[in-house]
Amino acid sequence: MTDRTLLVRVFLRTGLLSFGGPAAQIALMHRETVERRGWLSEEQFLRGLSFCMLLPGPEAMQLATYIGWRLRGIPGGLIAGTLFTLPGALVIAVLAALYAAHGTRPETASLLLGVKAAVIVIVAQALLRLSAKALKGPADLALAALSFAALFLAGLPFPLIIGFAALWGALRPPPAQDVAPEPHHGTPTKPTTLLFWAALWLAPLPILHLTGQALLFDLAAFFAKLAVLTFGGAYAVLAWMAQEVVETRHWLDAAQMIDALGLAETTPGPLILVTQFVGQLAGHQAGGLWFGLAAGALTLWMTFVPCFLWIFAGAPHVEALTARPRLRAALAAITAAVVGVIANLSLWFALHTLFAETRAQPLGPDWPVLDSLRWQALPLIALAWGLLGPLKRGVPLVLPLCAAAGWAIGSL
Repeated sequence: MTDRTLLVRVFLRTGLLSFGGPAAQIALMHRETVERRGWLSEEQFLRGLSFCMLLPGPEAMQLATYIGWRLRGIPGGLIAGTLFTLPGALVIAVLAALYAAHGTRPETASLLLGVKAAVIVIVAQALLRLSAKALKGPADLALAALSFAALFLAGLPFPLIIGFAALWGALRPPPAQDVAPEPHHGTPTKPTTLLFWAALWLAPLPILHLTGQALLFDLAAFFAKLAVLTFGGAYAVLAWMAQEVVETRHWLDAAQMIDALGLAETTPGPLILVTQFVGQLAGHQAGGLWFGLAAGALTLWMTFVPCFLWIFAGAPHVEALTARPRLRAALAAITAAVVGVIANLSLWFALHTLFAETRAQPLGPDWPVLDSLRWQALPLIALAWGLLGPLKRGVPLVLPLCAAAGWAIGSL
């Protein structure tokens, strides 16, 4: 078996089994590439992970691309990153098509209520884990609180919050001791290669504009912008995406956006595949099944092609980049702000799951109508908390169990 064939086998298996979010996906790659096969040392793996956390986009997919690049150059990076993402993308395409056809049926609503109850617990656990790692003092706690208030109460744009956090972190006094950069690995990627990937990524935009495909152009432009701004992981950017998709652009309503996140949690691969669901559903509503599939594929392209560009541009300089103190400080500040962003997402998701109606306020966010409480969600949340918490069951088991419980409660 050749090295390239083994690489295909390992990352296809990783893509098929990568449930449970970035932490579980990174742990799976560590076991396969460091512990089991020795392709990377512990230090190389951690430096690659730190580098990927500096980048916009899904860190687990970019880590897979980086590992493939180290092993087989650009072809290896393409193999690893694509195979890590492809299984989940195929599942999302099927789920989005089924949802578009049957999403309004009562049975579907009952199943999805169970999934969404589990997602409330999953997101809350992610928030607690990140808080423990990211909030190292009063300044970080204040930055997280300000980020939450800016989004939930003031409705400020997500990119503005992330930009302010990065600037604040970079301008703070650097630590007393700096880590000296090690010699970088490999030769820099040729500028022509980087220009090729940048042109390939943005090529759909002029084509769609010239052919008058207004909705597809808007989808491509929006998700291209999102790909540049997705610092802090999928949970961080979902609140901004929901605001844009639901309130500003009206491609989906709030219930569909929540269902999209719930269904994306049931698939392997990076959670940012929820963008594919959103694009496909928006396209399906505008032009039917095949137009929806085209919109979903376009969304995938605009979301994931730049990940290859970032990795191929920066991978030869990983050791030097990850040793820069101000860059690390900016990343730490972004991570602290992301805690507040995810807290906003958690509350928004929980309110729209627990209550069927919300009422707009003159100032601040929409407030739930208390009489519209979905009481069926309460035992489902308790079930998910028990399974994911004290019993420590995995997400691939908990999601179908909660969906089945939702269907059973809805049948009463």
